[in-house]
Amino acid sequence: MVTETLWLPRSMCDAHCLDAAPRVGPVHAAARLVAGAAVILLALLAVPLLAVAPALLPRFFARTLLRAFGVRHALHGRVPRRGALIVANHVSWLDVLVLFAHTPASLLAKHEVADWPVIGWLARAVGTVFVDRSRPRELPATVGAVAGALRAGRSVAVFPEGTTWCGRTGGRFRPAVFQAAIDAGAPVAPVTLRFGLADGSGTTIAAYIGDDTLLASVLRVVSARGLVVTAVAHPALYPVPGASRRVLARAARAVVQPESADRPPSRRVATLAA
Repeated sequence: MVTETLWLPRSMCDAHCLDAAPRVGPVHAAARLVAGAAVILLALLAVPLLAVAPALLPRFFARTLLRAFGVRHALHGRVPRRGALIVANHVSWLDVLVLFAHTPASLLAKHEVADWPVIGWLARAVGTVFVDRSRPRELPATVGAVAGALRAGRSVAVFPEGTTWCGRTGGRFRPAVFQAAIDAGAPVAPVTLRFGLADGSGTTIAAYIGDDTLLASVLRVVSARGLVVTAVAHPALYPVPGASRRVLARAARAVVQPESADRPPSRRVATLAA
């Protein structure tokens, strides 16, 4: 078991959680890598156009990169377009691409993401708030930055588990960022990310966990046959005056991960169907 601290959560998932999945041939996988590299190059060349289409370009490149890697994706339900705190379970680096592909949101991400190819560029392009988890004293400022973005009408996507899990199990939602939604009077939009195969079965093959490297995870993804990521948008949660961020975090987790929730949502959180 891998331990965790309050500020640096650790997943109990490791390489043993990865299951087998149908694979494409090596030539097909190599073609996907080449296609992905071409998308990365095109994205870098398109940086000067960002000011012209700050919302459309990240969505375009997210969808194009997913297609290049052979990953199908879909959104079920509706995510608020403006001023919502979007909270989702965290399984893979693909989570960011899938959310960008379906919603014009900014992102709260660990500062290491800024250096990732394409994903880091997309994150910066949509106004990502980067957090350095090695400096807990920066947390109030980070929460304030998220609240400011919400007040300005921007949606912000967050992975409140604080780290990735295999997808068949998950961690508790850290409550700090939910304070931003309370302070801004913004709705919380829970989203469940589900990873599966073409036959409808679930898979952990895309999980980015343990001592995994980004390259190893990318190679598994481009080698997988029929990988499908489904984003399920649930009805928004509206914090009532005086709501507790811990109660709101538990309520959101109960919606996103009902199989691992430890208690039902509190009556101190109002839910409005989409």
